[in-house]
Amino acid sequence: MSQDQFMREAIKLAEDGMQAGHGGPFGCVVVRAGQVVGRGSNRVTSTNDPTAHAEMTAIRDACARLVTYQLADCELYTSCEPCPMCLSAIYWARIPQIYFANTRQDAAEIGFDDDFIYRQIPLPLEKRAIKINQLLREEGLATFKGWTKKTDKVRY
Repeated sequence: MSQDQFMREAIKLAEDGMQAGHGGPFGCVVVRAGQVVGRGSNRVTSTNDPTAHAEMTAIRDACARLVTYQLADCELYTSCEPCPMCLSAIYWARIPQIYFANTRQDAAEIGFDDDFIYRQIPLPLEKRAIKINQLLREEGLATFKGWTKKTDKVRY
């Protein structure tokens, strides 16, 4: 399949999911060696899961099918430029290439505006809209110290 065909599949997943009432108009495929290994569409409202964006569901599907948590040899095709959460997940999955159809500005024009989040990220913690407070750091560090001593850990 070509890059255009992969993108058309992502767009079709967006359309099908939207028409089925699963969630917003977003679809995504993860591709490895020319084969689709993960598919996803937005399922936020149908699953009551704010993290069930198309990219997240496609990454989860690809990881389950490939039995891995790293997709460093994959590409991601999504019907819209990823939001900050999805972009972070793409980084965590180590996916080195993203292709998208609609821009985040296009999404904002139909009511999906994540620019607020993009503007919050660089702010100091005390200036963000969500209150963030640190508690019990020393107790929390004990677990981190235990991780450094763990001999059977899986690094990621």
